[in-house]
Amino acid sequence: FLMIRRPPRSTRIECRRQRQMCIRDSYRSLQRALHPDRYATGTDQEKRLSMQAATRVNEAYNTLKDGLARARYLLELHGVDLGADNETTRDTAFLMEQMELREALEAARSHPDPYPQISELLARINRDVKTLSGQLAISFETPTPEHLVAARDTVSKMQFLQKFRADAEHLEAQLDEAY
Repeated sequence: FLMIRRPPRSTRIECRRQRQMCIRDSYRSLQRALHPDRYATGTDQEKRLSMQAATRVNEAYNTLKDGLARARYLLELHGVDLGADNETTRDTAFLMEQMELREALEAARSHPDPYPQISELLARINRDVKTLSGQLAISFETPTPEHLVAARDTVSKMQFLQKFRADAEHLEAQLDEAY
């Protein structure tokens, strides 16, 4: 994925917009250079190589533009085994909060006006993701073994929150269809 120019090494929140712009600009530049249409009159090998390169650029862009996917990729670069997708955090307080959020989401389903509750839950998830993103940035600033273990746990928590957000948005869509 390093075909796309490295964004600024800092992962601090205030660099987010600059990083996103750098990634987007690099992606567009590489796509212009490697797009299969540029090689329409080329040899079969040139066409194949162009298609493969464009596919890799797309994969890299999709990984780097998504914060959680980017964090997983950075952990892999640092040799951290992410294990099975079903591996979870050992933070029992966090897990209890997730159970409470799930219960609140289920209660919202049967509430006469569920939208405010769902919106409140989504706002809470967004705040939690922002907090975890800050913790992740700190862990990657000095990627010591201890910080990488912390980053791995943070990624696990972010996966929980991402799944919850998807479930809450799905419930909203179901409610929209019902009305």
